[in-house]
Amino acid sequence: MFVPASDCPVREVDRGITRQILAHDPHLMMVRVSFATGAVGYVHTHPHRQITYVASGRFDVSIGDARRVMVAGDSFYAMPDMPHGVTALEDSVLIDIFSPTREDFLAQAAGGPR
Repeated sequence: MFVPASDCPVREVDRGITRQILAHDPHLMMVRVSFATGAVGYVHTHPHRQITYVASGRFDVSIGDARRVMVAGDSFYAMPDMPHGVTALEDSVLIDIFSPTREDFLAQAAGGPR
């Protein structure tokens, strides 16, 4: 029920990007993703619903054909299988919420392929 951040390892997932899996169950997952200035979360798709909160910093965000600069306090939604990606315009942090849980993230955290 309680998930101290200090119990959740931080893993580098790409150049300038770290991921910290926080609370999750089979149906819902919260993840903190930190980006160095200029780091790119390349456009990708997945079958999960995703809501993202910009905890700090600024991002250039693309969802489908739309693009917008999002700042701390903003949020966005990516429907299942919708292409989306971000570029950090400064050191920044996102909080991602996925439904269902990203089993691929759990496998990576356990040492599986990226």
